[in-house]
Amino acid sequence: MSPAMIAQVSVTTWRNDIGRTGQNLYETILNTSDVNVTQFGKLFSQAVDGYVYAQPLYLPKVMIGGQSHNVVYVATEHDSVYAFDADNNGGSNANPLWHASMLSTLHGAAAGATTVSSDLVGTDIVPEVGITGTPVIDPSSGTLYVVSKTLEGVAFIQRLHALDVTSGAEKFGGPVVISPSVIGTGNGSSGGTLVFDPEWENQRPGLLLLNGIVYVGFASHGDNGPWHGWIAGFNAQTMQQTGIFCTSPNGVGAGIWMGGAGLAGDIPDPINHPYGRIFLATGNGDYTAGAPYTSSMDYGDSILDLDLTNGAPTIQDEFTPSNQAELDAYDGDQGAGGLLILPTQTTGSYPNMLVQAGKSGEVFLLDRDNLGGYSTTGDQVVQELPYSVGNVGTWTMPAYWNGNIYYWAQLDTLKVFPLVNGLLTGPAASSTEKYGYPGANPTISANGNTEGIVWTIESDGYMTGGPAVLQAHSASNASTLYSSNTNFSRDDPGLAVKFTVPTVANGKVYVGAQSQISIFGLLNGLQLTASPTVIPSAASFSGTQTVSMTDATPNATIYYTLDGSTPTVTSLIYSNPIVITASTTIQAMASAPGYLQSAVSSETYVNSLQASVPTFNPSSGTYTQTLLVTITDSTPGALIYYTIDGTPPTTA
Repeated sequence: MSPAMIAQVSVTTWRNDIGRTGQNLYETILNTSDVNVTQFGKLFSQAVDGYVYAQPLYLPKVMIGGQSHNVVYVATEHDSVYAFDADNNGGSNANPLWHASMLSTLHGAAAGATTVSSDLVGTDIVPEVGITGTPVIDPSSGTLYVVSKTLEGVAFIQRLHALDVTSGAEKFGGPVVISPSVIGTGNGSSGGTLVFDPEWENQRPGLLLLNGIVYVGFASHGDNGPWHGWIAGFNAQTMQQTGIFCTSPNGVGAGIWMGGAGLAGDIPDPINHPYGRIFLATGNGDYTAGAPYTSSMDYGDSILDLDLTNGAPTIQDEFTPSNQAELDAYDGDQGAGGLLILPTQTTGSYPNMLVQAGKSGEVFLLDRDNLGGYSTTGDQVVQELPYSVGNVGTWTMPAYWNGNIYYWAQLDTLKVFPLVNGLLTGPAASSTEKYGYPGANPTISANGNTEGIVWTIESDGYMTGGPAVLQAHSASNASTLYSSNTNFSRDDPGLAVKFTVPTVANGKVYVGAQSQISIFGLLNGLQLTASPTVIPSAASFSGTQTVSMTDATPNATIYYTLDGSTPTVTSLIYSNPIVITASTTIQAMASAPGYLQSAVSSETYVNSLQASVPTFNPSSGTYTQTLLVTITDSTPGALIYYTIDGTPPTTA
């Protein structure tokens, strides 16, 4: 069946498939001629209750409430999972279709459970830790698997949930508490046993569903606490643990971060690997391995091949750079970037290969059937390209399409590396734009081997409270087709979140941000609803202030917020004048039948008698490297004065 004959596509796992190629070969609506600022843009946004680090997932034709919906699933750091109608901006099919909170007793949490404050674990996942790794969906059983992190009293708990895609209800007796252990004397062990620590372990990689087993990977929050890399397998139907692998049972470190990339899976081979394999990269940590490999060895800064017989991950092969000791000493994580399994190659000497790069910026092309081991005299690999991506390396991973590898590393451009006779060449093309840290994880939409588009989210604004930027580039020559910054008032995706990945399905692009998800697509000639007029304009008052709103577009509905957040169609609906008594920023947008959502109007009203106290993030703590501290104030328009020597600040 040709790609053009496929009407619907699903995105059920991080970057579309278990090889993490990032390619959707069945996109027949979006193409290089209609993805431009005139014909393509933001259609609408939906509010959620936290930051969206996980990639949105997509299922077509899901029956919910007796109606068929195309559904986008969104997980947040506030421990929530949402199901939204992927095409409908409110109206008769109210969004969300359902919302499930993992803080609820219905999902196994104790009464009063909360997310984990970022300050408690010293992480740059802010302002809270809840759901970080991208879930995975089993469309055959209609189940979404996701890991939550909660604080319940003084106990930190991580759970694997199995949610019904039609309702958000738990299935298969879930959730289950994740609490594995292995024999070992590593950091944090006791009596020869090393137990998983739910406080310090960070469920960062995207989940993998392979051969009926859900695999979950872990690293740490920064390099804090006694951390190790862990892989836990769970039967998708019984939720029982099937196996466990620790990357440093007798040492420390070797976390599995990979910039949030999903654990990469190899399709089961009936002869050599009937249960399939996992490939992953580890970060800095102890390295004590050597052939024959065993589970009692430590695998810092390595690329690992795990056999999955009976759902129990077991080390089979590995590659470790010859400068591993240097990488470990200087926090040069090999596992900073994700790992891409290439489709079977028909030219060259190695049909089964993978690509990976970390903080060194050195791209490794490896034979999956013989990774190369470790040698102090040189790397035994298919190919290595020293310092070829990123300025001081990469925290992201490439995509694959039509014989090309697409990398966008930090402080670098989008680079296109062709595969010629089984080896990387180039780059043959690069973009004009550069991204800051952390770069981007590209995804590709195409109609088979034509109309290739590289989609990325520039997220470097997360450090300064700036917006995400959705961009599209030609997969052929890296030229820019579209940027949300070109018409920012219409196409603002929301404030940036580190490592976010766009989801492209059936003519639309879904972008997660801080407290919202935005849906982009073809505008089809639609005009913007007029922006609301907020009366009076910004003002200072004492006592009370009455505010009214109007809109010039017929039959427009005005949605507004009073906390400075971006309004969506789930926000408050304006009907009568608003009376405020405290300093307030009102944000308003309008939506009307047959029109796109309007740009946001904003007015700030300051109570001249009200004072506030600035807020610090983080509030306090210790640190070993550079620490970024932000200071905010709830009074609109307030100026913040500060000192860094312990003396009281003044307006001077």
